[in-house]
Amino acid sequence: MRLEHEGVYLRNLRESDAQTILEATKNEEIRYMTGTKHHFTLEQIKDYIEKVKNDSSRYDFAICLKGNDTMIGDLSILDINKEDNKAGFRIAMSTIDLTGKGYGTAAIKSVLPFVFDELKINRLQLEVYSHNLRGIRAYEKVGFVKEGVLRQSLHYNGTFSDEIIMAILREDWIRGRI
Repeated sequence: MRLEHEGVYLRNLRESDAQTILEATKNEEIRYMTGTKHHFTLEQIKDYIEKVKNDSSRYDFAICLKGNDTMIGDLSILDINKEDNKAGFRIAMSTIDLTGKGYGTAAIKSVLPFVFDELKINRLQLEVYSHNLRGIRAYEKVGFVKEGVLRQSLHYNGTFSDEIIMAILREDWIRGRI
């Protein structure tokens, strides 16, 4: 599967992406933005990729640049609940140098038609930490709305951060396209 928008495309995650993901998990700023505390091995990431490929409750994509096919991040639609027509969402760029350039926003825009038109999801929800201001702005730009706050949900580097619940509904997405 290939989904595109502006300068990026999404393709299915594959085992060869494990090294890029591993490097991202070693980047201290990426770890902080995502609240990642655990350290991973290459084998653990390869096993994870293999596991999610066979999980019908999710779709996992590599975010790649159209110009040179470089993987610059990953994105997941997860915990798909067909009965309630809802799913979870997560996205991570591979390095902080790639943030603030519109790649994340383009990646999200490329996956929303798939989520709402093909999967027939009504509600797509994510959680983002309050210190991830760039992420929050990107989510708001594509139509996600803040719905709630889990106060001081993350303790990282000696400080607490809130966890913000955001979601976009199918009707929000349709209204934004008009």
